[in-house]
Amino acid sequence: MKIRRRFQKWMLQEDLNFLLTNRIPRIALTHFMGWWSKISHPWVVKSSMAVWRLFSDLDLSDAKQKEFDSLHACFTRELLPGAREVNPDPSFMTSPCDAIVGACGQISQGQVFQAKGFPYQLQTLLGSSEYCRHWPSVLEGGSYLTLRLTSSMYHRFHAPHDVQLQHVTYISGDTWNVNPVTLKRVEQLFCKNERAVLHMQTNDGVPFLIVPVAAVLVASMRFHAVDVLLNLRYKGPNEMSCDAAYAKGQEMGWFEHGSTILVFVPPGFERADGIATGQHVRMGQALLKRS
Repeated sequence: MKIRRRFQKWMLQEDLNFLLTNRIPRIALTHFMGWWSKISHPWVVKSSMAVWRLFSDLDLSDAKQKEFDSLHACFTRELLPGAREVNPDPSFMTSPCDAIVGACGQISQGQVFQAKGFPYQLQTLLGSSEYCRHWPSVLEGGSYLTLRLTSSMYHRFHAPHDVQLQHVTYISGDTWNVNPVTLKRVEQLFCKNERAVLHMQTNDGVPFLIVPVAAVLVASMRFHAVDVLLNLRYKGPNEMSCDAAYAKGQEMGWFEHGSTILVFVPPGFERADGIATGQHVRMGQALLKRS
């Protein structure tokens, strides 16, 4: 506990935090982590888990498994049945993941924010492919939320409503850390990092986007609707059509480490009570309400 408190105190020093988590060979370490996390030797797993516990608040009390044969198995762990309650009210869109709420607000002139004073253009985030060009006009005046997953959190993400996943756009990129310190220093960070654009529509016809963004040490993203592992070694195609239906709360995929999910909805939604920057949310909790 003393080591953890001391480490956390050091990491509160923004210059040191930024140096240790970004001024490193980010992509090389991300490749290494992808390899290391799949080693199934018990000594590797036990020692790595011990270090992880020293520097995080890892809690496996709601995990389906308590013992793991690799770090990867722990990163992508399933929950015990009933560990998360999904709000059944169809007027609410629920959180797709466990997370800490980051920047959130209204989409205005195609602009959103990653942190106070650090705007980015929605079109830059989504890319210029024919599948993405129409989204800024569809979402103008709507809302966005930033959901940050820490390394110790549950890493699977779920459908926020009864939905259809119609298309996936994969965009390769860098692996900057996505913590608050870095978001205040690196302009348009989400537009630089590896990410995937999930083109969604509710069963009653409301279009919206979920954009999982990878980060340092995130080895890959897996979507059940796409039969490939999306990571920095993936060479295409970048546009993947699909037609996958999900019930509210149904699992859609996972990260292989902590990262961020961006949610974009058109006009007609407002944040649910208590949803604000810094708020901890759990998968299935009410996130957005139709106004």
